[in-house]
Amino acid sequence: MGAVAGLLLGAGLVCLWWSCWPPIPRRARRNQRTSGLHDLLTQAGMPSLTPTAVLTTSVAVGLVVGLVVLGLSSSPTIAAAFGVLATLAPQAYIQVRARRRRVALRELWPDAVDDLASAIRAGMSLPEAVSSLAERGPEPLRPAFAEFAEDYRATGRFIDALDRLKARLADPVADRIFEALRLTREVGGTDLGTLLRTLSQFLRQDLRARGELEARQSWTVNGARLAAAAPWLILAMLSTRPQTVDAFNSPAGAVVLLVGGVASIGAYLAMVRVGRLPEDERVLR
Repeated sequence: MGAVAGLLLGAGLVCLWWSCWPPIPRRARRNQRTSGLHDLLTQAGMPSLTPTAVLTTSVAVGLVVGLVVLGLSSSPTIAAAFGVLATLAPQAYIQVRARRRRVALRELWPDAVDDLASAIRAGMSLPEAVSSLAERGPEPLRPAFAEFAEDYRATGRFIDALDRLKARLADPVADRIFEALRLTREVGGTDLGTLLRTLSQFLRQDLRARGELEARQSWTVNGARLAAAAPWLILAMLSTRPQTVDAFNSPAGAVVLLVGGVASIGAYLAMVRVGRLPEDERVLR
């Protein structure tokens, strides 16, 4: 009777906790995952790739690596372990590349904001000021602003061209800047120059703080990555020995590989989660 009461109490508490979170439709969840991966690809400089292509590439890489390891070690369990790890490699590469490009662009936005404020202070209209960044802005950002200038010349619609520019950059900092320009265009105002100069100061302060934190934690993060990869490097070197192959072909060996893989991936994700600095999210799409 006590066990039944405990189960009922637990079920009631779970229902209460569950009711605090609004349900998200399945289609909405799928759209959120797709848009998040699409933003990640755009930030990595690979906007032409689709989420389906990334998934197909991941599966193909996992199969190829698994077959190669199987041919070298003659161990299905070891081949399966390395195949699963290789399946995660493409997305990990995309995330690393996107993070590096975000860091690089974060260092450029203060200068771009200063150039934009100077153009507005010089008397240019908003479309002319934004288009001028295709020639006077930071070099890596010029292609995106050149496409904006072409869009605006072709359509004459500033807001539509600005939305397409936001989609091409998929950057939270750019979203804030462009939303300020949108509001100024729609409702008017004379404080845009002050707003842009204040935003430039905030961006530079954020850069300094992030630089100090990343310099202090870089050696710790690199050490944790090496610790997560070291067991698998040792396993790769030992997989050519018949004794190792025989050991991991057994059920106990398969369990060891499974537990080790879960522990390595879980520890790496926990390290990334703990050591991650707060990232801006795209709330102004």
